[in-house]
Amino acid sequence: MSLDQQTNLSFDDIAEVLARHETGVLSLAKDDEPYAIPISYGYDPDGGQFYFRLVSTPESEKRQFLTSSPRARLVVHESNGEIYRSVIAEGALERVDPSEMTVERIVQYGEAKRPLFEIWGETKRDLDIQLFELDPDNLGGREVRVDPEEDVE
Repeated sequence: MSLDQQTNLSFDDIAEVLARHETGVLSLAKDDEPYAIPISYGYDPDGGQFYFRLVSTPESEKRQFLTSSPRARLVVHESNGEIYRSVIAEGALERVDPSEMTVERIVQYGEAKRPLFEIWGETKRDLDIQLFELDPDNLGGREVRVDPEEDVE
């Protein structure tokens, strides 16, 4: 298999990839320590923002990383065997106070599905659900096409 072509995705192509999926990997950093989790997201292609409902417990590692407005990177990818696409969004992850919720924001959070990857041993009353937005400073995507007939040495 050889790489035939690598191109940057257009804004429309990026929006299509993000619309086809509802999950990605959210990466945060604090000092020199990285933290990454699979996450569900909502995306507004008109405004370019991502919406997250993040659930944590009082002693969780996730909560430690969310104490300030950390820099974040969201990666969404797809592959069909011959074409691989990835989208990366970077920016500050901002907590949204429930008092700042508007009808428009509520609709966007509806696109962020329940956390699909997390199973909780704690009772629901011990869980903290917070709303976050990522308005990326950088948003880009790539597409790589491969020729499955050729061998890579």
